[in-house]
Amino acid sequence: MELLPPEIEAYVEAHTEPESDLLRHVSRETHAKIMRPRMLSGHTQGRLLALFSRLIRPRRILEIGTYTGYSALCLCEGLTDDGLLITLDSNEELENFTRTVFAKSPFADRIDFRIGKALDIIPTLDETFGLVFIDADKVNYRAYYDLIVEKMKPGGLILADNVLWSGKVADPSAHKPDKETPALLVFNDYVRNDPRVKCILLPIRDGIMIAQVL
Repeated sequence: MELLPPEIEAYVEAHTEPESDLLRHVSRETHAKIMRPRMLSGHTQGRLLALFSRLIRPRRILEIGTYTGYSALCLCEGLTDDGLLITLDSNEELENFTRTVFAKSPFADRIDFRIGKALDIIPTLDETFGLVFIDADKVNYRAYYDLIVEKMKPGGLILADNVLWSGKVADPSAHKPDKETPALLVFNDYVRNDPRVKCILLPIRDGIMIAQVL
């Protein structure tokens, strides 16, 4: 999934703001105890999420795909004092692990963690979001995007992770067929041509599509 040479990745990480002790703990525990730890946002991407959040200072954040809570904690860093992050995940097996992580954080009372299908939950949310992070099943990225874009504040950001899909989107024919690559190709084109947003695809880690709502 890493698109840069390891030595460049190491240099970038060494010259990036360090993780908090809690984030390092979450990373270690995820790699030691949880399947597919590569799903974790990680140090550099986590600091980028935190930076966007601190710049925007959103009152409401939505995260689609919680995993073990690392990215949620990063996103919370920019919340207003009366702010709230709503984070959604369908994996019940990780719920206890992730709730324990949130309970240890200074944002425990500002995180609304819900287990269920995001496609069912999002339409019930009567909120206006300043920041949204999509990092769930790739085949539903466009559906998630369409559900949230009308719930965004003008100037708000929608961030979608893994949009380069280990480079497969650049040359799908060179890789074993999967269901995610075609879905991401459709999603990336859809956002690029959506007149409601301005966008940039940032090639950090596995690619983040950044769309600012007009």
